Amino acid sequence: MILLANPNTNAGTTAAMCAIARPWLPDLHGWTAPQGPSVILDPDQLDRAADRIAALDPPPGCRGVIVAAFGDPGAALLALRLGLPVIGIGAAAARAAGHGGRAFAVATTTPALTARIDTLMQGGPGRYLGCHVTPGAPEALMADPAALDRALLAAIHRAAVAGAQAVIIGGGPLAQAALRLQPHSPVPLIQPVPEAARAMAALLA
Repeated sequence: MILLANPNTNAGTTAAMCAIARPWLPDLHGWTAPQGPSVILDPDQLDRAADRIAALDPPPGCRGVIVAAFGDPGAALLALRLGLPVIGIGAAAARAAGHGGRAFAVATTTPALTARIDTLMQGGPGRYLGCHVTPGAPEALMADPAALDRALLAAIHRAAVAGAQAVIIGGGPLAQAALRLQPHSPVPLIQPVPEAARAMAALLA
């Protein structure tokens, strides 16, 4: 059994991410944080999410954990504590986006997290060009799928004009938007949840 751990409290987001990842991991189970925000929007919330993930006790028989928040909160500490494979969706996306030295960027809805995202993305391969953030309040935007898609697509186009050869859609709650936007993007879109699922499946094969 593989656990997909969502460190926010939105069970609908957990279910959506599990549905996206399950083709690679049929024995996937979801976990939703029992407390905290419904969407992680700032560094303080990300740090508290890291505490929740680092203290997670997976069920018996768990063979690996996917940390399904784009900042990978608590992933490294959890891996040290459990001695199991732990893959964060952010790092998995960075590896895929930068493969072969490719220039890449991130499109996201959370301006307060750009510094954390920059640090995570710069640790991978390739040439990271930065974050392109949607305007407006993130929670309101994520509640309106049509507006979210328009805003993210505009951010993707800005990233492509800046030289990105691939763009990561940065955020676990944006996983469904990434699927919707793939056919309309001028460059390949990197979807963090599938990348983490593929990486976990390969690791455990």
